[in-house]
Amino acid sequence: MLEATVKKILQARVYEAACETPISPAPFLSRRFNNQILIKREDLQPVFSFKIRGAYNKMTQLTQEQKDKGVIAASAGNHAQGLAMAAKLMGVKAVIVMPRITPEIKVQAVRARGAKVILKGDAFAAAAEHAQELIKEHGYTYIPPFDDIDVVAGQGTIGVEILRQHAGRLDAIFVPVGGGGLIAGVAAYVKYLRPDIKIIGVEAEDSACLNAALEAGERVVLDQVGVFAEGVAVAQIGEVPFALMKDLIDDVITVTTDEMCAAVKDIFEDTRAVAETSGALSLAGLKKYIQQTGAEGETLLCINSGANTNFDRLQHIAERTELGEQREAILAVTIAEKPGSFKKFCRTVGKRMVTEFSYRYADSSEAHIYVGIQVKPGGEDRQAVIDKLREGGYQVEDLTDNELAKLHIRHLSGGRPSERFEEEVYRFEFPERPGALMNFLTQLPHDWNISLFHYRNHGAAYGRVLVGMQVPNGDRIHVAEYLDAIGYRYWRESDNPAYRLFMA
Repeated sequence: MLEATVKKILQARVYEAACETPISPAPFLSRRFNNQILIKREDLQPVFSFKIRGAYNKMTQLTQEQKDKGVIAASAGNHAQGLAMAAKLMGVKAVIVMPRITPEIKVQAVRARGAKVILKGDAFAAAAEHAQELIKEHGYTYIPPFDDIDVVAGQGTIGVEILRQHAGRLDAIFVPVGGGGLIAGVAAYVKYLRPDIKIIGVEAEDSACLNAALEAGERVVLDQVGVFAEGVAVAQIGEVPFALMKDLIDDVITVTTDEMCAAVKDIFEDTRAVAETSGALSLAGLKKYIQQTGAEGETLLCINSGANTNFDRLQHIAERTELGEQREAILAVTIAEKPGSFKKFCRTVGKRMVTEFSYRYADSSEAHIYVGIQVKPGGEDRQAVIDKLREGGYQVEDLTDNELAKLHIRHLSGGRPSERFEEEVYRFEFPERPGALMNFLTQLPHDWNISLFHYRNHGAAYGRVLVGMQVPNGDRIHVAEYLDAIGYRYWRESDNPAYRLFMA
């Protein structure tokens, strides 16, 4: 079976639609991890994904009768774009059934290439089921996204290019895994010619169907599948890919949402390309492999499989990046509700960069603050921060790995106080540098109590801060003088209707 697959790969017709993509060095990552790290740039395909290879190769195998009836596929997006483009080049009608979770950028790209799009279900399985119903009704030819030997052969041409473009030392290739078509094709060709090269699959931890199949010794169906990396949101590994590559791959690594987000940033910093989360999946696995094995001086290659992501998802990706790199600790800290408590807390934290600070007055004795603090990767530095705070007498709860806290609580902390009181509310622009927050608190009069505070470091030159202050009556006419002396830009928001409606 292996030799027959390699022949199919060598005979695959892909370059009438696809292009040969380069291998980009990753100098920043290479220096950081003391290994030569390379990125195969499938994000540079005409449809911004490797899927054009398998779709077009499968289309070339169809009879004229099959082409006349039209083709159909179920896809989370990238296979859909590949098939739409292939069908357009060949003058064939294409219908694509896509899960409703598919990013709008992928839906519009498929429609722009002339295919009819039907949105059905919340996962790939539901879309695939509906596609089969349409086949029975209209006689379309189904073009599988991964579970087909001709699709696998088309994806396998990536392996051909890798070995031709990089003839020197290559210790491991990291391949993203959804249904398995890509890793099966790459593993077949590379292991046939270079069995010394490790082939390592990388899966999102909430859609790890290959890892589950290997552990069970057979294909299994996951009870549920996470959709953050929708390009690999598959509940069961393909039958054809699994039979081909189960004895060829060397390992499977699973990664978290935060680790994928961090890898998106890494790819951008080294190539200026914005990968989709499933596109950065393999780099996240490569980094985890280095951390787990302590590899040094090796040549490691990952495949950036695609760059089709909605622009509005980038905010969430950026939000989770520092957590993925373990460069931010998210903590819940209890402090005394009295003037000077904020200043004392910041003094305990020291010169570390505070990345987020969220607080709302609720109780006259204790205050619960939500704080993000920049730490060094690895976990030891995070624990050192926690230990230092506890030694300072603070109650601390580590929320860094708490999904509820990261997804929701950070945006909901606050609300209305439980008792009525007067406060002045101002919005500030802080320079993003260590000590800026401490400088602000130091210059406030010592008897002003902070009743509201929200700050988030977004990586810009200036951070935006919302502050509520309980100002003694005698100082009210002098508030502007005090704030002018601090030197930060500010705006009074005490009469802002948003504040009055939701926080007063």
